[in-house]
Amino acid sequence: MRNEVEGRRSEARSRLLNTATRLFYAEGIHAVGIDRIVAEAQVTRATLYRHFPGKEDLVLAYLNEVDRAMRSQADEAIAAGLPAAGTILALSKSIAQGIQSPGFRGCAFLNAAAEHPDPESPVHTAVLAHRQWFLETVTELLAKIQKTGAESAARHFVMMRDGAMAAGCLFDPVLICETFLHGVERLLQVYAATDYSGRAGV
Repeated sequence: MRNEVEGRRSEARSRLLNTATRLFYAEGIHAVGIDRIVAEAQVTRATLYRHFPGKEDLVLAYLNEVDRAMRSQADEAIAAGLPAAGTILALSKSIAQGIQSPGFRGCAFLNAAAEHPDPESPVHTAVLAHRQWFLETVTELLAKIQKTGAESAARHFVMMRDGAMAAGCLFDPVLICETFLHGVERLLQVYAATDYSGRAGV
């Protein structure tokens, strides 16, 4: 009996989180109220508050789900066992596929940061933590090519990725992704050929 009750609770939580994830991403966090989430998830407000004491807790759970998905995306690229440059290209192609997917509305984290600009906000903090992980992941990959200048090159990569994510829902995503992937290829070429005494080889 206990397992059955826990199963129903887990199912209700999943429905709430899946509904919130879909609505927050498609329409914005502030635009979607608790009543809408409860109605579409087909649960009671009491059930929602049993799992998520407040809307902010639900927003943080939503961002955690997106974070987990992106970490899995990165882990899959790394697990392929390609050389570092190939791994970065594989990760970039995965990002490009996401930009071209139906319903794409930009980066969930950048969108959340725009709605929660207060640096003390737990939501803003979660956004920064995710971005720090992503920067460190790319930095570690680039450091396998050469250690000097890896973080600087990684920041360049993140800026290109941010630009592609922002432009991908405003303009032709195919052209945006072509530009992004070309930029990544060029970044890798220049980075690998740069003598960090300050001279570029290409």
